[in-house]
Amino acid sequence: MNGRKKLVEIKNLKKHFVVGKDAVLKAVDGINFDIYEGETVGLVGESGCGKSTAGRTIIRLYDATEGQVVFGGKDIHSMNKEELKGFAKETQMIFQDPYASLNPRMTVGDIVGEGIDIHGLYKGKERMARIYELLEIVGLNKEHASRFPHEFSGGQRQRIGIARALAIEPKFIICDEPISALDVSIQAQVVNLLIKLQKEMGLTYLFIAHDLSMVKHISDRIAVMYLGHIMELTTSEELYNNPLHPYTQALLSAIPIPDPEIEKKRERVILEGDVPSPINPPQGCKFVGRCKYAMDICHQVTPEYKEVKPGHFVACHLMDQ
Repeated sequence: MNGRKKLVEIKNLKKHFVVGKDAVLKAVDGINFDIYEGETVGLVGESGCGKSTAGRTIIRLYDATEGQVVFGGKDIHSMNKEELKGFAKETQMIFQDPYASLNPRMTVGDIVGEGIDIHGLYKGKERMARIYELLEIVGLNKEHASRFPHEFSGGQRQRIGIARALAIEPKFIICDEPISALDVSIQAQVVNLLIKLQKEMGLTYLFIAHDLSMVKHISDRIAVMYLGHIMELTTSEELYNNPLHPYTQALLSAIPIPDPEIEKKRERVILEGDVPSPINPPQGCKFVGRCKYAMDICHQVTPEYKEVKPGHFVACHLMDQ
């Protein structure tokens, strides 16, 4: 991709949970994609499709059931303790709930400085100067360092989470729905801050969300996920202008257009039914029960995830017609 180097390679990644005597929940069931240095890949889909589980397995908060996540030429799921510490310094996560992810008993200075202490990056006056610098980078000020998380608004708490993620100077940050718990007016501020930091620091993001309009604003490429599988992956522009998978078409048709005349006339793709249970997914294509184009083969055979035109990957039997 434009001569960029691959930073993360995700190969047939699976994460299954045993939820009963004989029941297995297939949260992530064989996903494949690469993330290049300096880009933002958006990961979208309905609630419960496995986006957050994928993010947590990629960063090894969860151990993979099967497959590989290759970072810096090594599979993170076969790293030893020392290698994992190095990996943890290179990668960080910004969590969905900015209140639940911050320790209420720690001051903001200690929250932001925790990673600095673990990795021994700065000590004494330098440590405090670095914490103040990080708070200013994310739009807070040094007086905030002595306060506790409950003294801040949701948007400010998310900025503290971002400062904590930046503290150990990572290359790769997974943003797990970092704006979904925030007011709309604050969402744009946080996204613009992430874009600004990426340009200044050369960061690479995996941006997990269900708001497709916001994902388009921040992402270079977008992967659409459904029931533990990736259905479509291409550039942000191509996905919006030429969605090929029926599920992607339905998601895009749900985005409101800020022109009442166009909005009134345009045809909506309405999805019938609910997302099937990942404990008992349908045979063949996972989207088959909700797809108006479903054919006999869709009920029997899982479609191959393949490149149908340069840089545009789709898993759909319609591409073979």
